[in-house]
Amino acid sequence: MKLTMRLGPRSYDIILKRGCLKNLYQFTDTTRRRVFVLTDSGVPAQYAQAVLAQCPKGTVYTVPQGEGSKSLKVYGQVLAAMLAAGLTRRDLLVAVGGGVVGDLGGFCAATYMRGIDFINCPTTVLAQVDSSIGGKTAIDLGPTKNIVGAFWQPKLVLADPDTLATLPPRQVANGLAEALKTGLIGDAQLFALFECPDPTQNLEQIIYRSLRFKKKIVEADEREQGQRACLNFGHTIGHGIEAVRGVSARRKTGLYHGECVALGMLPMIEDKALAKRTRAICRALGLPTRLPGDRRRVLAQMQHDKKGRGDTVTVIRVPGLGCWRADTIPTAELGTLLGLA
Repeated sequence: MKLTMRLGPRSYDIILKRGCLKNLYQFTDTTRRRVFVLTDSGVPAQYAQAVLAQCPKGTVYTVPQGEGSKSLKVYGQVLAAMLAAGLTRRDLLVAVGGGVVGDLGGFCAATYMRGIDFINCPTTVLAQVDSSIGGKTAIDLGPTKNIVGAFWQPKLVLADPDTLATLPPRQVANGLAEALKTGLIGDAQLFALFECPDPTQNLEQIIYRSLRFKKKIVEADEREQGQRACLNFGHTIGHGIEAVRGVSARRKTGLYHGECVALGMLPMIEDKALAKRTRAICRALGLPTRLPGDRRRVLAQMQHDKKGRGDTVTVIRVPGLGCWRADTIPTAELGTLLGLA
């Protein structure tokens, strides 16, 4: 399956096809320029090697697995490695991995020599359904997620479902949470794919429909000046939870991004029957449905939300299946979203 992100001179193809990672050379020139393949230690090495085999002037660079690699320190290390590899403005960075690798690699590409070409090869469900397209690249600053970044569109996205075969069930569910988000805000048929005994049997269709919806939103609002904000559904609370309870370099156990987003969505669904259906889907997928830990610590992190403007913040609510609404509320009222007086 093929989709095309139509953004004028920044347009690019999104290929969703089994085996496409081994056919990168068919979609772009990898023989006449240096290629910097960025991956992390949690990604099976054969995926980066499959790309490297198509790049006579290629280099593989591996960062540690986990959110901790989205840091200023690792960002600087990657840039230094790119320079040492002799990359010029005409060369290419290929990110092979999940959302951390895509975010970090995209930001490195956006800022190295004021911008070089970037190809995203997502190898997790989370990255394939959401973060691999749209051009948002970023690193974290301390516990604050994605606060340093740039809009930098890839030249190509290759989503190979074969790379998902090595994922444990929890990581599959982690990614499906973002697809469930998409169904709730804009695609009732996508939501319906989750109300079956085994949603993973619909995985490729779930990925395709998620990408198709996000593509439409990004084409209409590339730099999040309006409707692209709907993609933040669940993230205001979710990022707060992730900062407090998320898996990190310092905290080896905790909640993954999609699990935090699932928790962040539930309080924002206004239709009680729909909230009940969504909760049932989350339970069936193995996603959490109860907010863990100290809610006041979560609230403190929510107050750093980059969607805030002074004393207000914009939150996304779902009044019914397939629709959404952006509400601007005083920052002081964020606690009510967590059930705090």
